[in-house]
Amino acid sequence: MKKINLLVVAVFVVCLSCISPAKHNYISFRSAEEFTDFLNRKTTGFPLISAHRGGPMPGFPENAIETFENATTYQPVIIEFDVALSKDSALVIMHDDKLDRTSTGTGAIGNYTYAELQKFNLKDDDGKVTAFKIPTLDEVLTWGKNKVIFTVDIKRGVPYSKIVAAVRRTKSETNAIIITYNANQAAEVHKLAPDLMISASARSIADIERLNEMGVPNNKIVAFVGVSAPDKAVYDYLHSKGITCILGTMGNLDKSAIANPNQKVYEQLLTNGADILSTDELVLAGTQFDNYRNDKKLKFANLTVKQNEH
Repeated sequence: MKKINLLVVAVFVVCLSCISPAKHNYISFRSAEEFTDFLNRKTTGFPLISAHRGGPMPGFPENAIETFENATTYQPVIIEFDVALSKDSALVIMHDDKLDRTSTGTGAIGNYTYAELQKFNLKDDDGKVTAFKIPTLDEVLTWGKNKVIFTVDIKRGVPYSKIVAAVRRTKSETNAIIITYNANQAAEVHKLAPDLMISASARSIADIERLNEMGVPNNKIVAFVGVSAPDKAVYDYLHSKGITCILGTMGNLDKSAIANPNQKVYEQLLTNGADILSTDELVLAGTQFDNYRNDKKLKFANLTVKQNEH
């Protein structure tokens, strides 16, 4: 009987380890200067995945802290997430203007106070209701310290000043990048917070020159080069200025990678010059990133692997 009981326990432990991945891949920087040095390409390159909307998958809805934590079990990640405003001006994490697609709520997110939003549960991409709640920006930034890099996407109507204030409150200068979509927005963020890193649309030499004319220096720019692969010359120019490049693969490039796994689409994009790929395919891209890093013998001093705590 004792042997049978021991066997049952052993089987349970094995099953538990299969259900939950064995480790988390955490990124941490000791100072804001160390963080910016990495993004200014002053240290050894190490390509990273940006998990679009945090890396949703079955059981893990987009823009949820639990989803962000799950993403770290696959890769050291940049977490891209979206900030909206509630009726009472709370900064909450939500992509859509309306609640219907991603939660059990209905209607515009701005029609609800933060307390009212907490009555709803988040849904995964298949529409399955989870136990997870809509988090606040401060909760997300606090969770992510010494775990991930953030790219913070701001929905219409959210003041950049409120985002900067949250970064300051949570001391997230060591791992947060603010997303902007044009030179005017980038200049506004830089004026508010000259020390913070900014993701700016930069698909050409002219785009960088425009940013510089608006007062945004190269050492504060992370270039988003679009959702189609640019010429290698664009990467070469940006790299010559010490600028890290993000390519968005959401959409056609992700679809191509899924349809043609043997073509190693993500590895080819890294070879061409991308430093970061923003993707909806965390697992597939992660496998190719691992292969690329192993082939190049790339190491990352700011990576810590921690075992799950059960």
